[in-house]
Amino acid sequence: MRALKIWLFALMTMTLGFGAQAASKTEIDAKVKGALQQLYKETPAAKELVAKARGVLVMPEVYKAGFGIGGEYGEGALLINGAPADYYATAAASFGLQVGAQVKSQVVLFMTSEALDNFRNSQGWKAGVDGSVALATLGAGGTFDSNTLRQPIIGFIFSNKGLMYNLTFEGSKFTKIDR
Repeated sequence: MRALKIWLFALMTMTLGFGAQAASKTEIDAKVKGALQQLYKETPAAKELVAKARGVLVMPEVYKAGFGIGGEYGEGALLINGAPADYYATAAASFGLQVGAQVKSQVVLFMTSEALDNFRNSQGWKAGVDGSVALATLGAGGTFDSNTLRQPIIGFIFSNKGLMYNLTFEGSKFTKIDR
C-alpha cells in the first residue's frame, strides 16, 4: 500500500506540477472567490441557488491523474453566510481503465441545516456514502429542473481541463484541514 501511495504521489506531481507547499488561507480564499465567479459566469442560475444554501463547499482546483490507478486531490473552503467557516481537502483513489490528467472545480451546496450539520460533524465525509450529491442539471430556459431543487445536497462540476474526463462526486472524501 505504501508503494501505491508513493507511485500515486509521484504520478500526480509529475503530471500536474503539485507544489511541495500547501495553500494558505489567503490563497484558498482567493481561488474560492474566483471559482464562484466562474460558476456564475458558466451557470448564471447558480447564483440564486447558492444564496439559498445553508453552506457552500468550494473546491476551486481538484487535480486528478491516472494510469490504471488514479488519484485526485484538492483544497477549498466551506462558506457559511458567504464567509469561510472551515477549510477542507478532498481526495479519492480509483482503479480501472484510465489514462490522463485533469483539473476541475467543484461546488457542493448544502441546502438543509441537517445536511450541513452531518457534513461538518463527520470525521471525513464521503460523497455517495455519507450523503448523496445530486449533480445539478439545467432544464429548458437555463433553469434548474424541479428534481434538482428538492435535493438536500446539490453539486456542480465545472471548468474541466485536461485529457481525462470525469464528472462525478462519487468516492470523493472531504476532510477538514487546519489553515
